Amino acid sequence: MDKGYYEFLVKGKPNMGAKIGKVVFFILAVLFIGVALLLGSMILIVAGIAFGVGAYFVSGYTDVEYEYLYLDKELSVDRVYNKERRKHAETFKMDKVQMFAPEKSSKLDNYGNVSGMKVTDYSCPDEKNGLKRFVMIYEGGRKIFFTLDEEMIKAFKNTTPRNFSDY
Repeated sequence: MDKGYYEFLVKGKPNMGAKIGKVVFFILAVLFIGVALLLGSMILIVAGIAFGVGAYFVSGYTDVEYEYLYLDKELSVDRVYNKERRKHAETFKMDKVQMFAPEKSSKLDNYGNVSGMKVTDYSCPDEKNGLKRFVMIYEGGRKIFFTLDEEMIKAFKNTTPRNFSDY
């Protein structure tokens, strides 16, 4: 990769907890407002509105995408919520990468059995359209999952050739 810059966006795993929370808050809002209208209670109306606002805010976390930005031997990962809000997750320096390999690679056998290793997942749940799921073993005993395309794989291979395995 000659330009030293690459940007890539993948859809993250669905946040089932947020989806369930959104449905629960919505049901509670409807129930509280319905009961409040029957009983004429202002407190129940306020509680129903509060549950409705809660459903709105929780729904902002149901759809997550990860944006990988490779620039100057650094990989920056951002979370994009509902295609509206962006939040920086982490930045990784390529010189601190111990191993970068496909998820099912035998090269990871030496690293996979480390107890107490912190696992972070910034990957797509399914591999399609030429995307491959990779694991990065990072300095400090961390295992990080990514879903990469061919251009991003080439960038990592050029940056850390001795720590990169594509089989």
